[in-house]
Amino acid sequence: QLYVNEVVLGTGFGILIGPLVSNIFAPRSWGSLNNTITLEFTRIVLVIGLFAAGVELPRAYMKRHAKGLLVMVVPTMAFGWVVVAAIIHVLFPRLDYVSALCIAACLTPTDPVTCAAITRGKFAMKHVPEGIRHILLAEAAANDGLAYPFLSISIYLTVETSVQTAIGKWFLVGWLYQVILGTILGASLGFMFSKLMKISHNKHFIDRESYIAQYLALSIFTMGVASTIGADDLLAAFAAGCAISWDGHFHEQTEDDAFASVIDYVLNCCCFIYIGAWLPFYAYDSPEYGITPWRLVLLVIAIMVLRRIPFLLAVHKFVPEITCWQEALFAGHFGPMGVSAIFVSTLALTRLPTPENPPADQAQYLAATIQPIVSFVVLGSIVIHGLSIPFFNVSRVAHTRTTSLSKTSTDHIEVANPVC
Repeated sequence: QLYVNEVVLGTGFGILIGPLVSNIFAPRSWGSLNNTITLEFTRIVLVIGLFAAGVELPRAYMKRHAKGLLVMVVPTMAFGWVVVAAIIHVLFPRLDYVSALCIAACLTPTDPVTCAAITRGKFAMKHVPEGIRHILLAEAAANDGLAYPFLSISIYLTVETSVQTAIGKWFLVGWLYQVILGTILGASLGFMFSKLMKISHNKHFIDRESYIAQYLALSIFTMGVASTIGADDLLAAFAAGCAISWDGHFHEQTEDDAFASVIDYVLNCCCFIYIGAWLPFYAYDSPEYGITPWRLVLLVIAIMVLRRIPFLLAVHKFVPEITCWQEALFAGHFGPMGVSAIFVSTLALTRLPTPENPPADQAQYLAATIQPIVSFVVLGSIVIHGLSIPFFNVSRVAHTRTTSLSKTSTDHIEVANPVC
């Protein structure tokens, strides 16, 4: 009854079997293969999670809730990106602001895997309005793919000698090719497969179980096509999931089957066990790079307070799905960082030079510090967001019992308190 999800339990178990405790499973001991395996493993988990998010949303959700999503995704991400970069630059002054923007790009998107684990939980089903659950899941899925442009402009400004060249590549590659092409590609594949599967089902070429098999196959296929041509595979997977269930047919065929949910759950568990064992605890006290535990703790606290909450409290009246400031506070708090942050930071390392000891320039210094900073914030987010629901539940139960003791009525029916 504590509502502790697989994110916290998986990470805790990973830490136990990792180098920090028992050293049974140590991904960082794999040498040069570590980053490649981490990148591709997190990519697969994210793609399946994003495709699942698109499928699970109500029919034509992105169209009917475009106004709220536009506010929740674009300006909220931009605000968080700039604010987090400023915090990083202040706490780690050896990082210039452009390098801080690169690290902030890893921490800007809301993690769809962690968010889904929270919004699908029993506590959320009972106590969080359906509109809030859906908008949080859709926002997490949409802004995950949009992390590419935020990362690419930071990388280009760091490695390119000309600002004009950096901005040109960012617009042509980061936006036109990766984001727009990835969205169109994913939506097109999803739409085509939706029509093909409906025709096949009507003609009895496939049965209901075939839909479950396609749940995984279509997400991996979309990722493979998008990755092959260099488009945004995360955004393509989410677009494909939305398109394939746009008319609700695919969702109707899969909603009552537990197999897809079990597969998603197992992948999430494996992923967070991997992350727990992968966390570089040895790097959290590296004074030669300006990284100390107290700076990292201050960074986590500042990000939790300033990254989303102030902006959503200010603009929540423009989001129809958020009806009061309490819901805005809830939506602002539940912007977890997890698998997506690890993925984007590992992706950034593939575009940065290998750091020397000591780093020769700002690009090498960024390469040496990006994963220790990002991974510690992810660890803090897993602990804070993962234990928020148990904390809220214990507080609610204590309040309910205190209230019931003060009642003199013999008949008392417990009714869930609304968020507002």
